[in-house]
Amino acid sequence: MIELIQSIYPDHTTEIQAGIDTLLTKYAAEIKPVDSNAPSELCQKDSILITYGDSFREDGISPLQCLKKFACQQLGDCVSAIHLLPCFPYTSDDGFSVQDYYQIDPALGNWFDMEELGQSYELMFDAVVNHISKSSEWFKGFLEGDARYADYFIVADPDADYSSVTRPRALPLLHPFRQGDKTVYVWTTFSEDQVDLNFHSPSVLLAVLDVLLFYVARGARYIRLDAIAFTWKELGTSCMHLPQTHGIIQLCRKVIEQLAPQVAIITETNVPHEENISYFGNGSNEAHLVYNFTLPPLLMYSLHRQNVDTLTRWASSLDLPGDRTCFFNFTASHDGVGVRPLQGIVSTEAIEELAEIARSHGGFVSMRDNGDGTQSPYEINCNYFDFATDPSSSDSVRVQRFLLTQSVMLTMPGVPGIYYHSVIGSENDRQAAIDSKINRRINRAKLHYPSLAAELERPDTIRSQVFNRYKTMLTARGGEPLLAPFVAAEYHAAGPVFVIRRSNDGGTLFAVHNFSDSDEAITLPGENLTDLLTGQQLGSGSDVTSITLQPFEFRWLRMT
Repeated sequence: MIELIQSIYPDHTTEIQAGIDTLLTKYAAEIKPVDSNAPSELCQKDSILITYGDSFREDGISPLQCLKKFACQQLGDCVSAIHLLPCFPYTSDDGFSVQDYYQIDPALGNWFDMEELGQSYELMFDAVVNHISKSSEWFKGFLEGDARYADYFIVADPDADYSSVTRPRALPLLHPFRQGDKTVYVWTTFSEDQVDLNFHSPSVLLAVLDVLLFYVARGARYIRLDAIAFTWKELGTSCMHLPQTHGIIQLCRKVIEQLAPQVAIITETNVPHEENISYFGNGSNEAHLVYNFTLPPLLMYSLHRQNVDTLTRWASSLDLPGDRTCFFNFTASHDGVGVRPLQGIVSTEAIEELAEIARSHGGFVSMRDNGDGTQSPYEINCNYFDFATDPSSSDSVRVQRFLLTQSVMLTMPGVPGIYYHSVIGSENDRQAAIDSKINRRINRAKLHYPSLAAELERPDTIRSQVFNRYKTMLTARGGEPLLAPFVAAEYHAAGPVFVIRRSNDGGTLFAVHNFSDSDEAITLPGENLTDLLTGQQLGSGSDVTSITLQPFEFRWLRMT
């Protein structure tokens, strides 16, 4: 650890080491030791529900209590963990401008509610530590001249050259603030209300480590590092993926491992694929899981083109640096579908085509500043269910096409992250986006739980059709060791059929997906196959079995 500190903070090694020792002593008594009966590694039963703390509401109970009620009553053990999107007091960006890292937003509940939720499910907390709200005590103290926060933020020259800095949004990089009797320009990567922390400061590093250990002490099994690629700033660079950023993640992991080796770090870096996977480090020193950002847009590209060649080539290239790292697979999230991860995989024209499809399906497209006066699509804001299929299509076709994409996500190596609107078959909430002028609100609707529960009980609704079939897939996945995160996979295309082969000494499973609107016949090795989703037995009495997949049909076939 000392060598790592020296590589990032050569002039502050002793100070930082002493600060870390103090933190470890502080939290040693608060962090519970690892349960010896708990699984030692991720397995097929691990799947994570992604949700806001107030996604589900019911009169008379707090939103966190309602979330637990929804999860326990509707999902049961179909999911193992719940990812709470920022559940702390905030001032903008639906939680991603945190005002106080140590408190639960009173509108959601309190730490007791969180503890109760954690008794039923593992918890994943968001560490939004690239930036903090301008209304936080840290930033207010900085502006008021409090010496404790003097170097917590980045004061920059507004006349300097920032042309090389990567800009995720078409907003100013610097914003002016009054500090006493002078105006200072402060670095704000995402918005005026999201003020970047200055990780050049040892005090900031130690403050962030304190936050992470606090989350571990409050029951975090997973910690998501939000927007972590932007952590270290150096003028004259892109200010993304710098060596110091990777070093800080590695240091965070080493510190947490001292007290809680079971905690997994997940990095959120919505960037082109090769940059994204760099956060695995050497396979044992950086992120345990990395968001698989290429999967959501590439599935849509393949579905709308009814062609799986590009998907197959990309999936076949997914080599990992270690046998205990894996992807956090997902298709939908609180954000939209980022398209930058498609760069270098499909053409610019293909990305533009996807954007137009989303618009025609009722969605929106968020643009980014390219730094040369032009803009390009950065994120498609559309409910994934609606993105998959024209809303004018029949319900049965819409459900089938959507669930096809979810099946791919659930059967690839890695841990699946399932957005709450996906598992319950939600559609675009266009009016919320229009009213708020925030495109991402199209997929962030809050739901009245009693009404939702009634809708899920009615078999004629889209929600019920999606939800019940989704639960069938999650149950099948949880019972099949061949779908564990680290089991090897091979991929091939049989025309428009995408085949995932999972195998080890315990057997072989084929997850087959017909991406076309026509019947497709394929041949698989093995004389006896069992469909894990239906229980159907297939066999030919020979060394191979031929099956015909209907339009957009998928099957999970285990060789028996």
